[in-house]
Amino acid sequence: MSSLGHQLATSVLVVGAGGAGLRAAIEVAEAGIAVIAVAKRAADDVHHTVPTSGCSAEAPFATGPVETWERHAADTLRAGHSLADPRTAQVVARYAAQGFHDVGRYGMRLDRQGCGGAARRRFADHTYRRAAFTALEVRRALRERAEQLAVPVLPNVYVTRLLVDDGTVFGAYGFDLVDGSRYLVHADSVILATGGHTRLWRRTSSRRGENTGDTFRLAVEAGARLRDPELVQFHPFGLIRPENAAGMPVSEAARGVGGVLLNNLGERFMTRYDAERMELCSRDKIALASYTEIKEGRGTRAGGVWLDLSHLPRETVLTRLPRVHQALLDLQMLDVTHDPIEVAPTAQYSMGGVWVRPEDHSSDVDGLFVVGEAASGLHGADRLEENSLIEPLVYGRIAGRAAAEYSAGLTSQQRSPAAVRAAEADVNRLAVADGDQDVRALQRSVRHLMTERAGVVRDEAGLTAGLAELDAIEDRMAYVGVHIDIGGFQDLAYAFDLKSAVLAARATLLCALERRETRGCHNRSDHPDVDPDLDVNLVWSPATGVRREPVAPVPTHIAQLMHDVPADACLLR
Repeated sequence: MSSLGHQLATSVLVVGAGGAGLRAAIEVAEAGIAVIAVAKRAADDVHHTVPTSGCSAEAPFATGPVETWERHAADTLRAGHSLADPRTAQVVARYAAQGFHDVGRYGMRLDRQGCGGAARRRFADHTYRRAAFTALEVRRALRERAEQLAVPVLPNVYVTRLLVDDGTVFGAYGFDLVDGSRYLVHADSVILATGGHTRLWRRTSSRRGENTGDTFRLAVEAGARLRDPELVQFHPFGLIRPENAAGMPVSEAARGVGGVLLNNLGERFMTRYDAERMELCSRDKIALASYTEIKEGRGTRAGGVWLDLSHLPRETVLTRLPRVHQALLDLQMLDVTHDPIEVAPTAQYSMGGVWVRPEDHSSDVDGLFVVGEAASGLHGADRLEENSLIEPLVYGRIAGRAAAEYSAGLTSQQRSPAAVRAAEADVNRLAVADGDQDVRALQRSVRHLMTERAGVVRDEAGLTAGLAELDAIEDRMAYVGVHIDIGGFQDLAYAFDLKSAVLAARATLLCALERRETRGCHNRSDHPDVDPDLDVNLVWSPATGVRREPVAPVPTHIAQLMHDVPADACLLR
């Protein structure tokens, strides 16, 4: 079965059309280099959560205390528990303001304070107020700028394989999710912006078909390595109901304005875990605290805790949290000014990802760049809140420029017909698979084992059992059945999602086994303390297994800032 309906050629191919992918594509187009972006979904089908995420930037947009980009870098590294790459943190912090200025040029609108600066809100682990609630505006501005530049964004394209010849990428192969026609895209360079692997857990902020580990599989099969896949951030405020919104996170702003967490006994339980910062401590600590309350029987019947805003003035909630208020009315007919929200930890963010160089986010594969949640390096063992939106703006620009320059500098491009045939055969084989194993059932099995064996808290026995269960699932994958029907080729996509999930799960379990300590978001009940010998990144590939890689040293002046909290900081307030 083969229907090669689309054979395209471009200088730069961007896989993924979220914020990171669009920012990279814009940079390529502005450099005058040909670019095509492909996406699984329609361009306007974006994943919204109950919050509008914020982002961080330094002085040019700040109000109040004057700070520096070095302070932002120090906060990022402190939050990362010695595993974040200092070079990457410095790049993001140094160019955060430029990232804001860029989307400002594209037409992003900001809430303004009286002095004209962007309105800033407080978030945990930030020395100063840096968060500006602009995620929807950023996405709108990026989409409109891409349209102005006539960047082709091809929707409903599922990329199954990156095409590589002798360690150099030369394009990608995939199929149309609606009609099954094949796509062969020749490109001088490729930018991966396809997210992480949080869909591998039962309760997750990711929608079906998103963050299934596509990035991990595509990159690894091309010859790249993964770094720290075991480091996954669980957002403490995932909704429990309704079913179609389960896992959707409630805005971090809810605790920033004074929301409190209660167990089913009505106790404000954070007093047991961080009596000084309470609900303003780091996400990993709150997620662990909530998990512990639930596990020890002080949770709700549905397995959650309560996020309570009802003690706040109604006007505060309506003006500071309008989207949270409206979303809960729409989803649950719940008025958060009167009643608490039932929440539980939800897998939200992959802090590990593809191994990349801090200078330009290039990978082990020549011509392959990785941006956004797909990449690794910035976050370490815990993500500084609101850094996830500024990172794509910074590295989308840098990687886009690097890919454009790489492509422009090529005098010839090597291509391999054998690689194309192998990619085509891979799709053909799965498209006609008629075994008795249901793809969706196997996906659920992966999600179950990752939740039970590699969730908020892990141990040696559970991780080892998880690997054995994963082996059994992989054996059953040889007998899957794929059913193409009038609804399109979604079942074929699920089959590839399953392949991605199994690879990503294996990398995660193996690295979680190797990291015999508790650090940041990684909690080992059998190793409850930090191990200084594990101040290293864990790098994995199928060929080498798990290897330890030293973290680059922190510059002295940044290290000093990590330990020196100024008197006017809002860090602990």
